[in-house]
Amino acid sequence: MSEVALFAGGIPAHLKNAELDDATKALMGAQKTGGNTSTGKRISIKGGVWRMVVDGQEVATNEDRHMNIVIVAAAPKDSRKFYAGAYEEGQGAKSPDCWSVLGDVPDARAKNPQASRCFECPQNAKGSSGRGDSRACKYERRLAVVLENDQRGEIFQITLPASSLWSSDNGKLGIKPYAEFLGSHGLNVTQVVTEMRFDTQATGQKINFKAVRPLEPEEITLVRELGKKPDAQRAIGSLAAELDGAKLPAPAAEEAEVVEVKAKAAEPKIKEPTKRSSTAAAEPAKDVNSILDDWAQ
Repeated sequence: MSEVALFAGGIPAHLKNAELDDATKALMGAQKTGGNTSTGKRISIKGGVWRMVVDGQEVATNEDRHMNIVIVAAAPKDSRKFYAGAYEEGQGAKSPDCWSVLGDVPDARAKNPQASRCFECPQNAKGSSGRGDSRACKYERRLAVVLENDQRGEIFQITLPASSLWSSDNGKLGIKPYAEFLGSHGLNVTQVVTEMRFDTQATGQKINFKAVRPLEPEEITLVRELGKKPDAQRAIGSLAAELDGAKLPAPAAEEAEVVEVKAKAAEPKIKEPTKRSSTAAAEPAKDVNSILDDWAQ
């Protein structure tokens, strides 16, 4: 539902992104993401179309070749993910068999880690996908963004494929050359409006980046605040499948700890044993915002 359809003249600024109260949460009911009312919001580029996806459900599309956004946060490094089986249309959210947040070692929650280190993983070798020189384990980089025309609205995740990371061809810049270009002029990617454009000459999914305009001082202040919000940090730290509601396996580290405890039980008892305790990391509080599909023009 758009702002215009909700209220004539749009949602007042003082009401946007308000914290939901208990009455609203109770009437909304529990969402499918872990039994709470948080939503995972991202922009998918499937099929060369901009798609707004909320909790795994596509709620809006934009078939323009470009979209203007503002980057509010970026993952510190490229991540990786590997699926053992081929994707099947309609299979729903599914966690990868193996993945790495920082592209160095498999995540502790990976159900089928392929190697102890990504550098030496056979799925990282050229040709491992069986399709030319491409790798079975895919590089990607996650961004947290807002739409230029709705900077106080939703924060979205966008996951960039390897083809959109390093490319630099006749002024068509991937995200890294784009950031280097801005940085060489003393500008941050969070200080400009960025145009994302599908490269119609490329084989497969590829996005090029270009600066459209500098942000105004008040916009820069807003973006700085948005980058610290839980939604932004969740966007750059979560798998797309996780935002879509896929249930991730428990960390393998928990199994290793059980084995270690059993081994210690078999050891001779010492005078003053040191008791070890483990406390599961609490998940961050998940914020709920009404879905605003004020899509880019």
